[in-house]
Amino acid sequence: MPAPAWLYDWSVVTADTRVKICGITSLGDAQAAVGLGAWAIGMIFHPESPRRCGVDEAAAIAAAHRRRVELVGVFVNAPLPEVLSVVESVPLSILQLHGDEGPAYCDEARRRTGLRTMKAGRAKDAAAVRALSAYRTDLHLLDAYVPGTYGGTGERFDWELAAAHPRTTPLVLSGGLDPDNVADAIAAVRPFAVDVASGVEAAPGRKDPEALRRFFAAVEAAAAPV
Repeated sequence: MPAPAWLYDWSVVTADTRVKICGITSLGDAQAAVGLGAWAIGMIFHPESPRRCGVDEAAAIAAAHRRRVELVGVFVNAPLPEVLSVVESVPLSILQLHGDEGPAYCDEARRRTGLRTMKAGRAKDAAAVRALSAYRTDLHLLDAYVPGTYGGTGERFDWELAAAHPRTTPLVLSGGLDPDNVADAIAAVRPFAVDVASGVEAAPGRKDPEALRRFFAAVEAAAAPV
């Protein structure tokens, strides 16, 4: 069965906000997310993350869901040879660069892997949001700013800061989202996609099926006509 047009061609306009479920570490959680209609699933390769996914498990997840969902590999300040090594084993479709990587690094990562890229920025203030304009990546992601960490904290930021983003690049909204606030987040920001990890977990790296269902239902309701 061919992949839906909106999966790879992001110029296709849809009324719905897309959903990325991040911190996937098991085939079962991946299946649950994809079955509920996830646009993307994220597998974290940062060694310090409690949601780190092993390369072998990530390869199995990716093999089971290729062409059904965007397969996102999340890296934090990783040397390029390390990224390339993972890409050789795991058929990813997007690199999410969630650390202090500069524009040149992002360009080189895209050139050497042939994958689309998403640069994450931590929304400390409006200037930090505007700084994403320097990155010629396929997607930008806004996350909460928490000193000394690179995401996955469950903290949310002031969504009004998103107004500083120029929207010439599709914007993914992250940071403290959960089934109870995602509809408000969509109404405030109108992002291309929303990204959740801890907000739908039973424990770090293990998703809560009911929280997943409630999250997707809330996103769908937010897109429904009034």
